[in-house]
Amino acid sequence: MGELSPDGSGPPPDAGPAEPESSNDGSGSSRGIRRAELEWSKQRLRDAIVDAARAQTVATGWDGVRMGGVATAAGVSRQTVYNEFGSKAGLAEALARREVDRFVGEVRAALDAHGADVRAGAYAAIRHTLASAADNPLIKAILTSARGGSDELLPFLTTRAGLVLAESTAALREWADRHLPAADPAALAFAADTIVRLVVSHIVLPQAPVDDTAEQLADLAVHLFLTATT
Repeated sequence: MGELSPDGSGPPPDAGPAEPESSNDGSGSSRGIRRAELEWSKQRLRDAIVDAARAQTVATGWDGVRMGGVATAAGVSRQTVYNEFGSKAGLAEALARREVDRFVGEVRAALDAHGADVRAGAYAAIRHTLASAADNPLIKAILTSARGGSDELLPFLTTRAGLVLAESTAALREWADRHLPAADPAALAFAADTIVRLVVSHIVLPQAPVDDTAEQLADLAVHLFLTATT
């Protein structure tokens, strides 16, 4: 039988649904930690597969890369590779995207490693770019928009040329902004764009050893940056 109201005349007024008791067992926090662990594990898996694909691409070219070979190198099954990336084209997309992110991150790190020393920072970033292009065919393809040949990876790389050049220019400009706050923004933007374009031109048609070219371009960068402040 239902409970009566305080005066015994009928059911008590509706007080609404009872408030759920709060749980102090930490289960919500545990689920969050578990999700983070699963995401971290999934990212490690994807990174291992992309690393394997990258190593094989540098060694033999993308045309020679096979999903089974990538799986073996990464220590996973062939089906796992397909589950993560869908197809060889999906793996190529992931490889190209990761290569761009890694390169731009390395440029930023090279610039920032020397604090307020503008010339040292410019030299480090320029030399790193020249050396990366010389040693890494993937970066060279991106920076120079290389086309032709039979390598099926090229379209995925060359479509990112504009992106990586724009991001590199932005990184250079942001870095110069921090250390040359009195510079004219338009002049600084022109200087950054000019330096990036000159670096790429020396990748396309190198005329001297990397160290010598980096020294000369760093001197030019300082000149352009200082000109932007006057």
